[in-house]
Amino acid sequence: MASEAEPGHVTFLPSRLWVRVLPGYSSFRSQTRTMTGRSVHTGTPPLPPPRCFYCDNLTLILKSRGGSGPLCVGAAGGSDTMAGRDRIVHLLRQLERAACRCPAHSHTFHQGVGAASGTGRKTEYAFEMASSNIRYGPGVSREIGMDLQNLGAQNVCLMTDKNLSRLPPMKAVLESLVKNGVRFTVFDNVRVEPTDSSFKEAISFAKKDSFDVFVAVGGGSVIDTCKAANLYSCHPEADFLDFVNAPIGKGRPVTKVLKPLIAVPTTAGTGSETTGVAIFDYEPLKAKTGIATRAIRPSLGIVDPLHTLSMPERVTANSGFDVLCHALESYTALPYSQRAPCPSNPIHRPAYQGSNPISDVWSRHALNVVAKYLKRAVQDPEDLEARSGMHLASVFAGIGFGNAGVHLCHGMSYPIAGNVKTHTARGYSVEHPLVPHGLSVVLTSPAVFSFTAPMCPERHLEAAEILGADVRQAKREDAGAVLADTLRQILFDLQVEDGLAAVGYKKDDVPALVKGTLPQERVTKLSPRAHTEEDLSHLFESSMKLY
Repeated sequence: MASEAEPGHVTFLPSRLWVRVLPGYSSFRSQTRTMTGRSVHTGTPPLPPPRCFYCDNLTLILKSRGGSGPLCVGAAGGSDTMAGRDRIVHLLRQLERAACRCPAHSHTFHQGVGAASGTGRKTEYAFEMASSNIRYGPGVSREIGMDLQNLGAQNVCLMTDKNLSRLPPMKAVLESLVKNGVRFTVFDNVRVEPTDSSFKEAISFAKKDSFDVFVAVGGGSVIDTCKAANLYSCHPEADFLDFVNAPIGKGRPVTKVLKPLIAVPTTAGTGSETTGVAIFDYEPLKAKTGIATRAIRPSLGIVDPLHTLSMPERVTANSGFDVLCHALESYTALPYSQRAPCPSNPIHRPAYQGSNPISDVWSRHALNVVAKYLKRAVQDPEDLEARSGMHLASVFAGIGFGNAGVHLCHGMSYPIAGNVKTHTARGYSVEHPLVPHGLSVVLTSPAVFSFTAPMCPERHLEAAEILGADVRQAKREDAGAVLADTLRQILFDLQVEDGLAAVGYKKDDVPALVKGTLPQERVTKLSPRAHTEEDLSHLFESSMKLY
């Protein structure tokens, strides 16, 4: 924790939330206050015009009538002088009238109270942050046996896929379980890019025994399959579509407590170890959908960067593209305060809520890490620093998009993967046609961000700059083109297929791709720009060729 509180900002201390009220914009009186055993010193530098940390707009700093120092709002415990309730409400209402209108500052005092008391607010006023516990470190997988002992596990369901079952990550986990005397049963028939049928097979396996803990060793396909097995084995009476996202499924809330699930990710891409989302191909519609509920979020994600050394080059690239698009889409998603409807009960608040100030931190940081390490991780399989960095970037982006959501790239990717014809994915040991998830997402990214840029050009330009573009002379109206060109260059440098045509699609396939995108409203509605079927058709057509 910083020892110096920055004037004009909210300061979080162990037992208090402090709001500093300044006597003026030009100076700040030197003072010292003791807070929970720490002294907080403030100096006397001249203050620039105060700006919002979230959107860089000028924002209000209130002047205290008596020129007093910090004003404590809503403190818990301690003997410091407290401002009266009436004065707090008065100051908050002054903020309401003059506050910055960005998503971080546009949720005023009376709005929150009104929404909570059922006054019929149409758009959201709050957001929640949720993530799994994460443990990171080279070789940390060897601790999993002790974790299961600590949980008192008596019968563990261990899920992986047939390829991973022979590789070092699975070997490390098995050795730890055996060493610590953990009883377990292995299910290794997880399908890469799972379907409703493969989910049901895993669910049936989980229902046949009384497992008290689940462990997933693998990429997103394995972790998502394990989430579904845990969910439905704890709800043996449920129909498969009960928890599947609407409109394909019923989207019912989960009310039972599930078994603990420990995820050991072996790819640096999906971030599934942090999220309450499980994605699969729904074969009747030839489109991806999923289950989205915080209840299926893993209890613990064990992120061991040594596991990434076993990833083939193309798996590394496609996983990295998923991280890239997670970060870009969540950072440019519709602000949570504009999402509708406002839930009547917190249990109905979706996992994907729209961009928000906390998710923004994780998404932006993930972009910086991707910019630094993606190409290195793909080009040198022994570059442990780069592969470790991408593994962490996957976690960072997972926390960001796991709470903010994704939008058009992912929504459009689902029919691209689901309608695959004969394409054989380089670097994947599978016997069925496959467009890997990360590839299906990134192929539309230049067209998508050209389309969404007019709604938040500053964010698109910032993303382009992070990824290496020179934006010093760029104008707001150039944002889409600049980011699209930056993405194309990254894809070209990493030898990505030249658009949808290169993975087997033609212009005649566009209507089917649009039809498969329409049910993905869970994510597409988070696009910052409203879109029609005609818009989707144009985006698919524009993505047929990239270079």
